[in-house]
Order: sequence, then structure tokens, then C-alpha cells
Amino acid sequence: MDVKKLLVQYASSHAQRTAVIFENQRITFSQLKDNAFTVANYLLTRGIKKGDRVALFLSSTPEALCSFLATFSIGGALIPLDFMLTENEITHFINHSQASILVTQPKKDINLATIKANCPSLKEIIICKGTGENFTSWETIFAKPQTQTPAVAVNEDDLSSIFYTSGSTGQPKGVMLSYKHLDNPVDTINHFLGVSDKDIFLTGGIPFSHLGGLDYILLMMRFASTLVLMERFHPLQFLKDIEQHKVTIFCIVPSMYIAIVSLKEYEKFNLSSLRYAAVFGAPSSAALLQRFHQVCPKATVLNGWGMTETSAPNTYSPSDETKIGSIGKFGFRMTHKIVDDDGNQVAGDQKGELWVKGDGVMTGYYKAPDLTKEVLTADGWLKTGDIAYCDGEGLIYLAGRKKDMIKVAGEIVFSSEVEEKMQRHPKIKEVAVIGVPDAMRGEVPKAFIVAKENEIIDTQELKDFLKENLAHFKIPHQFEMVADLPKNRVGKIDKTKLITK
Repeated sequence: MDVKKLLVQYASSHAQRTAVIFENQRITFSQLKDNAFTVANYLLTRGIKKGDRVALFLSSTPEALCSFLATFSIGGALIPLDFMLTENEITHFINHSQASILVTQPKKDINLATIKANCPSLKEIIICKGTGENFTSWETIFAKPQTQTPAVAVNEDDLSSIFYTSGSTGQPKGVMLSYKHLDNPVDTINHFLGVSDKDIFLTGGIPFSHLGGLDYILLMMRFASTLVLMERFHPLQFLKDIEQHKVTIFCIVPSMYIAIVSLKEYEKFNLSSLRYAAVFGAPSSAALLQRFHQVCPKATVLNGWGMTETSAPNTYSPSDETKIGSIGKFGFRMTHKIVDDDGNQVAGDQKGELWVKGDGVMTGYYKAPDLTKEVLTADGWLKTGDIAYCDGEGLIYLAGRKKDMIKVAGEIVFSSEVEEKMQRHPKIKEVAVIGVPDAMRGEVPKAFIVAKENEIIDTQELKDFLKENLAHFKIPHQFEMVADLPKNRVGKIDKTKLITK
């Protein structure tokens, strides 16, 4: 994707159209171009060249969006860092990527001077919404705007970004995506949904450090659509934004749907503007999506699939609500196969690991050839780690993650299946299932349950309910009631923290 070219084009053809809505602020495409080029030209004056790493540690704000576009306009390699990271993690990823610039904002418990001292590659720290000795303020850059088009040629095979998908301990997994990869999400979404400049997207607080957050920026740039930007997810504000701004499309994770339908007043909002409501990032309950669909019957509710390693999304479920439990079929720029442990393709509706191949597959893991070889075959197949199967129509269904398999006395249990069945209980708001050691069976399922407001869940009542929906060996042996479940920055349940409880 040639971001610089699109910025110039829309600043001419859609100059006064609103590109971004953030709280009470509106930014036109003309202003967006000037802001992005001002930052881009500043980076050039500081010696940043094509391919140099620019790290961003920012919440989801216009400054973050502008920094993305500025970096892409000069052919830089973006290093988007999750705003929930610790100081040690930030330092770790900057050093691993050898970032030259850090664009950030003040945050409690983050000492920027210490980061600068511990990161030899850093030439400069640019700070938004604040000042600091030896740092460059965002306002200083805009004191003398430089809005000329940067004279840098960007090639589609150049490195556009490194998305880190692991923590700071051990060997990091930095997913490398080229500028050509930036086209894949928007082309896929357009292929399945059909997008135009009349669409209005709502980020829902999906962070820009996550590929799903970047996708919103890319959609706005490709189609001159309007982007309603939320700094963080608030379910009530999310519904207000849909109603106020006539949002047409959004993509959020399952836990966000749960938060929305848990609101007492969620059915009172006018969501008639919605064309598509999609879920991604984790297996989702079909019943949950159908419940949400009741308040926006004109919208098509879809289940999407993709990974950072595949320039997500890559496929969507059919528009038929009865098949919303599937992730649909591959075919647009991607192909798939389902294989056994030896890499042999399984037949019919047998379960196996989902492998994918095509334009969306990453270049590899940065500075990690051994990790790359573990997931990428010599002929280009990516091992996703998802266990899947097909129905008679060729639709693909996910059974769970390979790492989420629980072996109960030799029987395989997928935690996602147990969670989906438990989620149907009328008193359960949210649930997560993990495997825990058992002297007799090796492992048994354990469920962590968040009850709906003012509800008390009787364990025996729950067991009786599950007996009607699950084989006996799949029923959790332990139940723990909790006030909430740990989440990562994008809203997925963080089971690693449950395992250590």
C-alpha cells in the first residue's frame, strides 16, 4: 500500500471530508495529510531513512494514527508497542528491533529517561501530551509545519512493520510484514463485505499495536472512509457512538460483545445504520452473536478468522446466521488444508491442524529463523496452531487451539467447546476453561466463571446443565467463581494468568 500517494490523492479529492472523529475533534483528509507529512518530514530531518525502525508507545489517539501514516510515508518500519507494556518490556522490544525513534506519551511507572539510557539505538524520544528534558515535544514539531510530500520511494517488498506477539521473556516473536502485506486486510474485507467512502468505521478501542487496530487505519486510507476513534473500549460509549455517528461497520473481539449484551440498556439504542458487525481474535459463541443480532436485525453478523502472521483477516463466515459458527471458506488470495500430526491431509470432517498458504502469510519472525522454521514450511505453508474441521459444504469450523487441548485419561477435550456450552447457561456472563493436573486422569478441565449481575450459580445445577450438552469427560471437575477474567490489551482472555493462579 502506498500511503503517501493516498494521502496526497484524498487531500485533493476529499479535502474537507471527515477522516477521523475523536471525542469532540474532527480531522479532515486535508488536515490528516498535512499532519502526517509534518511528522514524516521531521523524521527525515532527524536522519531517519527508509527501513529505519520507528517505535510507537501510544494509546489509540490521533497522534498515534498520525505517527503510523508518517512512518509509512517515508518507508519506515513501524514497531507498534502495546500501551500496557512495562518499562522493561518496552526496553526489550526497542533493543530487539533496534528502533531509532520512540514516539510516546507520559504514563505512570514509565521512566523515559531510563528507557533512553538503556536503548543505545534510540536517537530521539518524541513525547505527545507532555514535555520532558532532552525529549522533543509533539507541539514543537508542529510549531513549523512541513507539509511538502516526502521525497522517498517505497517499494511493496520493503519492511513495513514488526508486530510483537510475545512477552519480554525468552525469544520474542516479531511478525514481519511488508508494504504489500498492508493491502491484504483491506482487500479481504472489501472482497467479503464491500467497502466504500460512505462507510463509517468504529474502532471500539482495539489498540493500534494490534493488527486489528491497524486494519481500521488502512481501511480509512484505502476507501476514504470515516474512522470513529475510541481511545479505549467502553461498552456504553460504543453503542452511543454507533447511534450518534451512524456507524456502518465494526470488528471487535468476543469479550466486547459479552460486555455489550450485559448492559441493561443495550437494546434501547438505534443500531439501524450497521451493515456488518464482525467478531475476530478468538472462538466465539454463535448464541452470543445471535443475541446481539436481535438489536441490529438489518446488519449482517459475521465470524472472522485471521492471525497477525497472516495479515488478518483472511476469511469470514457466510451471511447465513445458522452458519455463523463457521469461519467460512478460504479462496481469496489464500488456500488451506487440514492435516494430522505428520502433516498429512485428513479426510472429510476429521479434525486436524489448519495450515494456510497465500499472499497474507508473513515474511517471518524478526531475528528468529528457528522460530520461523517451526511454523513456516519450505513450500510456504503456515502452521496456524488452530484445530479445525470441515462440514459437508466445505465450511471450516474451529475446534480450539492446539495449545488449548486438554487430555483427560487419553480423551481430547477442547476448552473452547466447553466454554461455548457453558456460555449458554443463563446465569453465566463469561467463562474460561483450562486444564489442571490430576493424579488419576493426567489432566481435567477447570472452569473460571463470572456470573451475571445479582446471580448466584449453584455448582450442582451447573453440572446437571452440562450433562445435557457435554460428554461426561468434558465436564469441568473444578469450578471457581471470579469477579472478572484477566484480559490482554486487545480484550482476549489471558489464560496464562489463570494457569498460574
